Amino acid sequence: MYSILKGTSYFLAHAPEMVIHNGTTQTTQRKIDPDSSYLKEIGGNIRDYEACVAYPPNQVYIGNMTPEELAALPMPWYDKRVEAKRQGAFGEIMPEDEFIGMMKVCDVFDLVKLNESVCQAVKTKLMAHPLVDNALLTGLDKPTGAAEIAELIQHAGAEAIHLRGEVVGCVKAAHDIDETLSAHVIFENLVSKVSCVLSILHLIHQSGVNKTEIDYVIECSEEACGDMNQRGGGNFAKAAAEIAGLTNATGSDVRGFCAGPSHALVMAASLVKAGVFKNVLVTAGGSTAKLGMNGKDHLKKGLPILEDCVAGFAVLISENDGINPEFNTDIIGRHTVGTGSSPQNVISSLTFAPLERAGLKLTDVDKYSLEMQNPDITKPAGAGNVPESNYKMIGALAAMKGQIQKAELNAFVEKHGMVGWAPTQGHIPSGVPYLGFARQEMLAGKIERAMFVGKGSLFLGRMTNLFDGISVVLQKNSGVSQETGITEERVKQLIAASLRDFAGHLAGKLEE
Repeated sequence: MYSILKGTSYFLAHAPEMVIHNGTTQTTQRKIDPDSSYLKEIGGNIRDYEACVAYPPNQVYIGNMTPEELAALPMPWYDKRVEAKRQGAFGEIMPEDEFIGMMKVCDVFDLVKLNESVCQAVKTKLMAHPLVDNALLTGLDKPTGAAEIAELIQHAGAEAIHLRGEVVGCVKAAHDIDETLSAHVIFENLVSKVSCVLSILHLIHQSGVNKTEIDYVIECSEEACGDMNQRGGGNFAKAAAEIAGLTNATGSDVRGFCAGPSHALVMAASLVKAGVFKNVLVTAGGSTAKLGMNGKDHLKKGLPILEDCVAGFAVLISENDGINPEFNTDIIGRHTVGTGSSPQNVISSLTFAPLERAGLKLTDVDKYSLEMQNPDITKPAGAGNVPESNYKMIGALAAMKGQIQKAELNAFVEKHGMVGWAPTQGHIPSGVPYLGFARQEMLAGKIERAMFVGKGSLFLGRMTNLFDGISVVLQKNSGVSQETGITEERVKQLIAASLRDFAGHLAGKLEE
């Protein structure tokens, strides 16, 4: 019995001040050249909340537009607006002030300090949020004075929290000398935790599952929490589950750079299929480090800063209900140690090889979801159209294997590929953005099979020169639930096997 995809959610927080003050490109530039023209110009090239919400790829991310509708819009998209909806079929786009308030809500060590005006205004807004438990908002009843905030920033190494051009609070260091618990790292980790919590809350709402029914949580972002003795010890999963109210859940973190989510999906699907847990939640928060990552290139070409959102997602994997799409864990692609780093070898090991072992062709997969990065962001930065490049490699592989004609390459890309729409937050674009749409399309009978591929750059950690990757197939449900048992065909197979065993046993007795 394969496990099923029971629900998905996707979350964005518009974070313009975090772009300026916390994104690695900007903080690095501030150290190298604090008087650079880039730092002077960036503030005037930040989108407001309304523009962020009306940005077409963001509406696709939260489920208000489909990838097909996005593809119908001529590029570039940054100068186009669609209907601005904060809430979507999969999640929401939260404004920065509320997100900052949630940082205080999710802080259990009193490290986040906010002034009185922000506490009052944000509490009022969050009390009206349909998914936020008002009992969690008591922390906003304890504001900090401006003088104390300034003292912590100037003399205690606290990281300032900015809102609309003003310092409204700070995040304290959690230790005097431990760099792993510095204010900058705590700030980054809290942002990741908060976006993870909000993704979980949306998933619970979208799927209708009872919070108490979640058994296990796997967190798969690119952040790491710990202290000087175990810098990446974790555990974001349990920390997020605590705030989200998953009282019966335990969990752990999985890391694999951009491939982390795909590894987590395979692990979760396997745990459920094996009967270890009934409901496993895979989730990840976003990264402040990657905000404005390509900002310099965007400004040079007259674009606004497009990497202005912290992203998150959550996925619920459960026992087979006979309805929802199944994760076929018999079809797993792996980039092994011996695969090598050539693009052809990487793509072949993750797509062609596992499908061939299952007796399938590359054309038997309706849709592939790989690195679904928004080309509006990557093309001006010189990285090209990442999804399109991947689809062309898969199509070329299909042609090389004789599964399509060379002249059909463009048609293959159009049929089996998609435009990218996900923010460039590392692990966020890696396969998972399409899960929500794939589930909808399989339930509607539009597609039968999709492959989700994660690729990771392990060499970034300077521990190995290897790449990484893993893939898994999601398929239309066979119509058999955990409760109803096995198919008629399987019953026939079991009966036939039993008759063969009986015949063999009887023959043995006769010979005696």
